[in-house]
Amino acid sequence: DFTEMMRALGYPRLISMENFQTPNFMLVSEVLLWLVKRYEPQSDIPGDVETEQDRVFFIKAVAQFMATKAHIKLNTKKLYQADGYAVKELLKVTSVLYGAMNTQGGERAELPDEDSSKFKFDLGSKIADLKAARQLASEITSKGAVLYDLLGKEVELREARTESIARPLEINEAEKVMKVAIKSVLEEVQNTKDMLNNVALDEANLEAKIEKRKLELERSQKRLQTLQSVRPAFMDEYEKIEEQLQKQYSTYLEKFRNLTYMEQLLDDHRRAEQEMFEEAANMLRLVQNRLKEEEQHLLKSGSNDDSDIEIQEDEGSDSEGNLQIIRHRISTEALLQG
Repeated sequence: DFTEMMRALGYPRLISMENFQTPNFMLVSEVLLWLVKRYEPQSDIPGDVETEQDRVFFIKAVAQFMATKAHIKLNTKKLYQADGYAVKELLKVTSVLYGAMNTQGGERAELPDEDSSKFKFDLGSKIADLKAARQLASEITSKGAVLYDLLGKEVELREARTESIARPLEINEAEKVMKVAIKSVLEEVQNTKDMLNNVALDEANLEAKIEKRKLELERSQKRLQTLQSVRPAFMDEYEKIEEQLQKQYSTYLEKFRNLTYMEQLLDDHRRAEQEMFEEAANMLRLVQNRLKEEEQHLLKSGSNDDSDIEIQEDEGSDSEGNLQIIRHRISTEALLQG
């Protein structure tokens, strides 16, 4: 049934149940990828299955895709075995696609001519098919050229083929070839048995290591529990020192705040003194300017030549007054400088 369904769906290769007598993961992966592309051509499932990790990832991705898109639950373990049990899982997908194809074909046969004329062709949904058609056309062209070249060599190869067919089969050579093939098969079987024995030994060694690690883990956990239950001898002293340190820290914070406040007050006081000193300097400058102006005025009045003797006496008295003013100014400057 599986092979017939795959042939009906258009799978390019011929499949027989003999292909699944032994695990054949490459064929299973190829069939799965083809079925996914047949269900949804725009799917982006990677087809790399070279390593074991890539194969596990591929099987999980296909199972998740079928579960979400087609609501088909696949057994990943059976798919990974890639034998006859995997065919049963593949049959779930192929039966759905085969039933859909039959249903679609029946519905198309039952459609009248009027409904078919009303069908609207959606170009956007056929872009992927158009690309595939172009690729197939290029492949057909290249294959046709290769086939033409091979057919051109048919005249030369025909004689060699007839000679090979007409030549009688030698039993000794056939026997030798069969012996070599049997020997190689036996060697492969022996290698497989050795690998299985090595796997068993490795498994036993790993189980022994796991048990050893478990015992070490249990001993470490017990030791940790005993250490957590015992209180250290220096813990009381540590707690006392910690309380003292907390008190010292609070005292330090208080003193630091007081020191910062006092420094701010000192800066304010210095700023006020600087302002007062600048004001006094400005006042002194104003007084000096005023005294200079009065002295110049007195000197100008004392230089008049047309004055009489009384005026000269008055000038003598004025010069004495100017002298007193100069002395007063000098004393005032000395006081302000002090």
